[in-house]
Amino acid sequence: MKFDELRSISHNIADSLASGVGLLVGVYGTDIFKEVSGSPEGFITVNFLTGTSTGGKVSPLLASAICKYRDALPVLCRKHGASSTVFRELTARYSIDMAGSRRVVVTIENNKGRRSIDEYVGAPGRRVRVLDHLGRVRRK
Repeated sequence: MKFDELRSISHNIADSLASGVGLLVGVYGTDIFKEVSGSPEGFITVNFLTGTSTGGKVSPLLASAICKYRDALPVLCRKHGASSTVFRELTARYSIDMAGSRRVVVTIENNKGRRSIDEYVGAPGRRVRVLDHLGRVRRK
């Protein structure tokens, strides 16, 4: 399995939770960013492999949805021709920056130790873009 395919799977599952629609798990009306904004920690980190969260306190509905995402991960991986056992780590940290933009930092590691940390902004999540030293737009 190519590493970029694992990144795609991880973005899909993290963005599904961020959207609040939850078609993947059949849970609708969750708003993780609303819960982030009301938490003193200012973030919620979701571990999709264990179905747990850290940081801000989550509502019972969101906690239930997170558990369902854990159960849906193997199904999503099979649709992509992969196995969920390839992931050693799959977490997403949801937060809101000073400008009020929604941010998601997705961290993955495969079973060979290759690791990636990707940052997404907005809804739906788009890769953060920056200018390089020549003025070209690049992914962060």
